[in-house]
Amino acid sequence: MELTVRAPQTESEWTAYYDLRYRVLRQPWGQSVGSEKDNNEESAYHFALYKDATLIAVVRLDEKNQSEFQVRYMAVEPSYQGQGMGKVLFEYVMGFCASKNATEIILHAREIALPFYRAMHFEIVEKSHLLFNEIQHYLMRKID
Repeated sequence: MELTVRAPQTESEWTAYYDLRYRVLRQPWGQSVGSEKDNNEESAYHFALYKDATLIAVVRLDEKNQSEFQVRYMAVEPSYQGQGMGKVLFEYVMGFCASKNATEIILHAREIALPFYRAMHFEIVEKSHLLFNEIQHYLMRKID
């Protein structure tokens, strides 16, 4: 089994990338196709974890300024959840942030994901938005 992290490259890889984001982060709440994207896709960094040629997990990284980054749209294929694949991808992204000399990394985590991000050395800053009137999010910041 070979794991690779990289940005999607072909049209079919981009389609699969956005499809995974939609299926995990939007579809279960009845949101429309297209809601998994926003106006910052072109300026963001995109990372996808592949097991051989199979897409396993995705995440986007927004560069807020030269030293601050925000993690967005983290999703793991349901059949691979709980197997450490999110950790593999997330650790890669944290290494990328370090290579860019990031001094602050933030994210808005769903309540269900708080244990994962705490294990990745993030702390809760404050309760943030309520997505779709039911999914509580929390602003988190990386601590070292």
